[in-house]
Amino acid sequence: MRLQQLLRQAGEFREIFNFAGRNMAHWFPGHMSRGLTQMKANLKDVDCLIEVHDARIPLSGRNPLFQESLGTKPHLLLLNKMDLADLTEKQRIMNELEHQGIKKVIFTNCVKDENIDKLVPMATEVIQSSNRFQRTETLGYCIMVIGVPNVGKSSVINAIRRQHLKKGKASRVGAMPGITRAVLSRIQVCDKPPIYLLDTPGILTPQVETIENGMKLALCGTILDHLVGEEILADYLLYTLNKFKQFGYVERYGLEVPSDDIESVLKRIAIKLGKTQKVKAITGVGNVNITVPNYSVAAYDFIRTFRKGVLGKVMLD
Repeated sequence: MRLQQLLRQAGEFREIFNFAGRNMAHWFPGHMSRGLTQMKANLKDVDCLIEVHDARIPLSGRNPLFQESLGTKPHLLLLNKMDLADLTEKQRIMNELEHQGIKKVIFTNCVKDENIDKLVPMATEVIQSSNRFQRTETLGYCIMVIGVPNVGKSSVINAIRRQHLKKGKASRVGAMPGITRAVLSRIQVCDKPPIYLLDTPGILTPQVETIENGMKLALCGTILDHLVGEEILADYLLYTLNKFKQFGYVERYGLEVPSDDIESVLKRIAIKLGKTQKVKAITGVGNVNITVPNYSVAAYDFIRTFRKGVLGKVMLD
């Protein structure tokens, strides 16, 4: 009941995602379309694809255009940010992915390089067991890194370089979607065997099946928050935390008990952060000063605190 009410309130969100095949260029920007074209053009020089996705949404939001356009190449699915995901039902997720035909799956945390050492051996095994066609005589392997925005593609590349070449960043990273806007030149990440990676821009699907799937994507930061509305997103986050009994926000923001009233929660957060202001209000007995919380700042803090993992781990699928 609570979820249905929330999704009805998010009715404008339906206009952001293309449920009826309308042109949605305002959120599927030009660099995404150009990026997919560049990826296709580079495919002849690629031995394998590593698709990076957020471990909190392993079944939602993966772009079907990748399979349709790039599906001729061997494929690994890397579920990143495992440190933010509740993996108690990991086997259920693995079974569902296998049912979808995805057998090569690895969970990673690029911040601490967890499982990064497994990537090169797994990719090498996949490449050597596949037909390289015109690349049979080519020394070294080329792997294209793909995925929706802000799932850690560039972080994966940098982590592999740290692991195998003991070198620092080769790709820019950031906490907002859209840092990588074009297919980059080859980046060497390993000497033995010689392996090069292509970083690519994050590309969202032009259509999202349901509003709730769209909210999951937004909560994980794959699209810019303002396209959804931070207060709407904060409301969905509150619902999610309560659903999974992750009540860390109560202590974090000094609430007495868990609540499903987003207005009261954001008001408390704003007070806790000192983000309020005095304004004059005209009443029947004259002007009075009232304290008004900055709900936008409170929602911003709430969402980003969640994305850092401070409010608990969740599995949204």
